[in-house]
Amino acid sequence: MASKKTWAEKLHDSKDLPKVVKLNEKGAQHWKGETMVVPAPLEVDAIMKKVPKGKLITIDVIRKQLATKYKTDIGCPLTSGIFSWIAAGAAGEEMAAGKKNVTPFWRTLKSNGELNPKYPGGIDFQSDQLKFEGFEIDTSRKVPRVKDFEKYLI
Repeated sequence: MASKKTWAEKLHDSKDLPKVVKLNEKGAQHWKGETMVVPAPLEVDAIMKKVPKGKLITIDVIRKQLATKYKTDIGCPLTSGIFSWIAAGAAGEEMAAGKKNVTPFWRTLKSNGELNPKYPGGIDFQSDQLKFEGFEIDTSRKVPRVKDFEKYLI
């Protein structure tokens, strides 16, 4: 039986990515574009690494940056989200090993400003980190989100 890959191994497994794909008619209608970039995990991680203290990024912003880089209409929503989770998992492994300078995954929010329960430590860890950096967390909804997150986007 094969052993389970670590988050770091998943992060470094590009699976022949990135690649630009032409969307079929249904996909083009749904996503309102004709071309889409499917990024490599390390590309999503690299974008997340650049988010400075006091700033935030969402999956939508990551997707727009990737689309601009590859001159496509959109960045893949599915893989961008999965790869942010993998980047967060790899950073969590590094933190558990005592490393201090890791990808600040807690600054990456879901597209609507919500915290991500799949990130290491769950919503509690992400919330604590963001509060420590001065952000206010709105807990009035089912899933907490950063209050006025749009003001802090890079």
